[in-house]
Amino acid sequence: MSRGIRNCNPGNIRHSRTRYIGEVRPSRDAAFKQFETMAYGYRAMFMLLNTYRRRYKLDTIRGMISRWAPPSENHTESYIEIVASRSGIDADAKVNTLSERDMIPIVSAMSEVENGRRAVRRDVEEGWRLFSEKL
Repeated sequence: MSRGIRNCNPGNIRHSRTRYIGEVRPSRDAAFKQFETMAYGYRAMFMLLNTYRRRYKLDTIRGMISRWAPPSENHTESYIEIVASRSGIDADAKVNTLSERDMIPIVSAMSEVENGRRAVRRDVEEGWRLFSEKL
């Protein structure tokens, strides 16, 4: 089982000062956050990607993934290509982080890259519901 699945953190979000609803504190993982459920882990991914758009003006798959998985730690171009292909959204097209139609396929594809297996659609959709109910 991958670390992201074990931690209910499908995006492998690292420890930071940001606290998310459903985050397990203290985390039993030295480097990565843990969440109570996969849905809360997906919610955190939606929150963080929305923050990238608002704070850093990153509104394309290329922009978001370049920050999420920088070349110093990842094969960023491969990651971008896979997410664009799986989501059906061009890597350089503007993405609306408040659009379920855009974000569920993107986050599902990111989870697959991070964990080596397909995301469970109902978990991603529940994460979206948790994210969008506070908008």
